Amino acid sequence: MTSRKPIVWGAAAAVVVVAAALYYYYAYVRPAAEAPAVPQHITEAPPAASEPAIEHPVPPGGAGAAAPLPALNDSDSAVGGALTGVSGALAKYLVPQNLVRHIVVTVDNLPRKKVAVELRPLEPTAGTFAVAGTPGHLTIDPANFARYAPLVDLVKSLDANRLASVYFQFYPLFQQAYEDLGYPTEYFNDRVIHVIDHLLATPDVEGPIELVQPNVMYLYADPKLEALSAGQKTLIRMGSANAAAIEGKLREIRQLLATHAAATAALH
Repeated sequence: MTSRKPIVWGAAAAVVVVAAALYYYYAYVRPAAEAPAVPQHITEAPPAASEPAIEHPVPPGGAGAAAPLPALNDSDSAVGGALTGVSGALAKYLVPQNLVRHIVVTVDNLPRKKVAVELRPLEPTAGTFAVAGTPGHLTIDPANFARYAPLVDLVKSLDANRLASVYFQFYPLFQQAYEDLGYPTEYFNDRVIHVIDHLLATPDVEGPIELVQPNVMYLYADPKLEALSAGQKTLIRMGSANAAAIEGKLREIRQLLATHAAATAALH
């Protein structure tokens, strides 16, 4: 959690947009430079894995399979256009460069302790992180929750079926980006479902959310909250009402992405 110069990233949009979860759009440290063409996520190298079965396959071929997909590195215009076709309001949030890669790396990082804010697929939100109280008794200022209202309203208005259709249409690009990230035998849609389930398990915190500031960064005073993942802490930080709205859309989207018959064959 940040102090004076927060960056707001898209926990909410990254999963809503990719697997349909605009989920990680909330305060972090400081502005960062543009991302490289092939981003690296900030985590330990994944362990070597055997060929896993696919738990949540996307529909064979995906929607719109008749039209050839662009190359991953040339896909920003097509993917961005398809997403803004779902809702024109998305246009002001999307960072158009390396869109698929940035969505994939952000989704993958949400259950971890840190996310690569410089690889965000969404623009920072307006305003700064607000606290209330005295130096010895700090809490998140409830006025801070209003910063997220425009994004939350957008998430609630999104047509989950249309989002899923765009995701399925471009799924081979998301899979390629995930393999490029260091998971050549893993299936991205399975990761998306895991991340959604992880975010849905975020504890609901009622009442004032207490903070401490041992240095420039604000931390949750409750060690159990501070030990949560970056994605879960983000949902708590945006307030219970906003988090409930995002979680409702995630449940809707999860059902669309996880209803296809499980595959018994390995990915490769």
